[in-house]
Order: sequence, then C-alpha cells, then structure tokens
Amino acid sequence: MENTLPLDNPSLSRRQLLNFLTGAAVAATAGSALYPVSKYFIGPDESGEGGAILAKDILGNPIPASQILAEVPGSRALVAGLAGEPTYLTVLENSSLNPIGIVDNCTHLGCTFPWNPVDQEFQCPCHGSRYSADGSVLRGPAPLPLKLVHVAIKENRIWLSPWTELDPRTEAKPWWV
Repeated sequence: MENTLPLDNPSLSRRQLLNFLTGAAVAATAGSALYPVSKYFIGPDESGEGGAILAKDILGNPIPASQILAEVPGSRALVAGLAGEPTYLTVLENSSLNPIGIVDNCTHLGCTFPWNPVDQEFQCPCHGSRYSADGSVLRGPAPLPLKLVHVAIKENRIWLSPWTELDPRTEAKPWWV
C-alpha cells in the first residue's frame, strides 16, 4: 500500500481551491453588504477641534457656508447646532458670518422662538420673554441671556464650537459653562 500525501491527490487540491474561492466570494459579498450598514450606524466623524461640530439643516445634512452667505446682510439663519440645539447665525454687512451664534432656547422654560425682523428682537411665544439681537434679556420672565456659540467657516463649512470664555454681554463667566 502506497502512502500518499493529500497534496499529491489532484481531486483534493481542486476541492481545497474551490473551498477557498467559495469562502472568498462569501466573505467579499458579506463585507460589501456590511460596509454601508456599518457606515450608516457609525456615521462620518464630523467633529473638529475644541468640540466643534458642523452646522446642519433640519434633515441632518451639513449646510454649506455659501448657502447662508447668499442671504441678505442682517438676515438670520436657523441651523442645528451643538447637541442638536437650534442656533441662529447672522449674516453681517460685509457678507460674512457673525463669529457669535445665538442658541434658540428660552432661558425661562426652554421654548424655541422666532426672530422678529420688524422689532429687531427674539420673541418667545410661550410666556412673552424678549431678547435683544445679541441675546440679552429685554423683558422677562426669562432670567438669563441666551447661550452663545463660536461660529467659524473653513472650506465652505460652518463650524460651531462651545463658548467657554467670558460672556461679552455681561463680562462674567457664562451661566451655561
């Protein structure tokens, strides 16, 4: 009886080759199906230095800076900001963005509110609080000014980052820090 090695048997090596090819095809198919699923759940990294995030629209898509800057000077755009909080961005006279964004949450009960261009103030519909253009309280019951965020444009993207230094309206430590 002759002793043969498995590699000497031509049918066994064909079987190994077919098993390898089948496994590779299954792995490639599974990998190509799982990649988009993993990208959906993990999502792209859209955070910058200092906790900055991209400004987004209501559907969660990043907003190009050129879209906001195309508005007339003095207009305000509402975007999804830090922690998803609605944030107002202001177009300046020189067609740039104000480096200070104002978070659209009333400091009385957290209601969101519109900008009133006629009166040039934010007016909370819940209990009548009014805020100036810079977010300072004009009339209560709101006890505190509106939160601020930093606004920066880099490569046609709008980045919002937390405001941690002194509040320029009160020259004191911000209440939200």
